[in-house]
Amino acid sequence: MGARGPVPKRTDQRRRRNKPADGSTVTKAAAGRRAPAPPVDRNWHPAARRWYLSLKRSGQAEYYEPSDWTTAWLVAETMSRELQPQPMVVGSGDAARIEMVKLPPKGASLAAWFKAMGSLMVTEGDRRRLRLELERGKDAATEDPQQGAAVASMARWREKLADGG
Repeated sequence: MGARGPVPKRTDQRRRRNKPADGSTVTKAAAGRRAPAPPVDRNWHPAARRWYLSLKRSGQAEYYEPSDWTTAWLVAETMSRELQPQPMVVGSGDAARIEMVKLPPKGASLAAWFKAMGSLMVTEGDRRRLRLELERGKDAATEDPQQGAAVASMARWREKLADGG
């Protein structure tokens, strides 16, 4: 739960179908469409590279503008720099030397990355808060791991009856 309340359920998981009080509607987009993005820097840390490449394959990327891709590139760049070994003075006095040490990311860096990721609709919760749902196709609802086989079977029967057959 954040400042904007709990993450809303997906529209196909809600019981009530009345319109929201604020008059807003949910925008739905097909998942997995590719959008142009700046190339990945080969020198990036593997975690930063993996994150950036995952954005290219994600459905919300359909809505990305060049400024969004530049933001994503900048997040990956700073993430990579923070995750690389850092120079640190080891020892003291005449025995002091500088070594490259792998340090955990700073809390402030993590907070900044997650805030930027939220503005890029990276997580399911971020997308739901913005009323954007990604769909994988008609069978995606019945393949939901949270639904049991009986529920999926009932969903198919409802569809069949709704189609008149």
